[in-house]
Amino acid sequence: MPFCSKCGNHVGTADAFCGRCGAAQPVTPPPPVAPGDPLSQVNPRTASILCYVPGLGWIAAIIVLASQRFRRDRTVRFHAFQGLYLFVAWLMEDWVFRPMALVMMPHLHLGQIIQTVLLVASIFMMVKAAHNEAYSLPLFGDLAERSVVED
Repeated sequence: MPFCSKCGNHVGTADAFCGRCGAAQPVTPPPPVAPGDPLSQVNPRTASILCYVPGLGWIAAIIVLASQRFRRDRTVRFHAFQGLYLFVAWLMEDWVFRPMALVMMPHLHLGQIIQTVLLVASIFMMVKAAHNEAYSLPLFGDLAERSVVED
C-alpha cells in the first residue's frame, strides 16, 4: 500500500489526494503492456467473468491462462482454473452421468438436476467474479487453488 508523499499517511493506489493532509499524490503510470498482446485492454474482472460462461468459458479460461497479461494475477488465474474445472464437470455430466442415469434410472432426471446445479454455480461465480471475489467452490475451488500455487 502506498503512502502520502507529504505526511506518510496510508493512501490507496488510485487516490489523487491524501485523506489526512490533502496533498496531491504523484501519478503512477500503468504497468507496461507487451506489444501485440490481444488482452492488453481486457479488464481482469471481465476476464474472470468470461471464464464462467457456460459452454464457452473454457475457451476464455485457456486464453487467460496462456496470456502474458494475467501471468502474475493470481485471482484471475484462480477463476480461470475454477472455470475449467466447472467445464470438466459439465462434460462429465453430459458424457458419463446422463447416459448412466438414463439406463439405470430412466424415470429420475438426474442429468437435468446436475446440469441445473452446474448452471447455478456458473452464474453464482460470474456474480462473485464481478465483485472481484475469489470465492472457492467446494471441490473445484480446492483444485483451482492448488493449480494456481503449482503454476
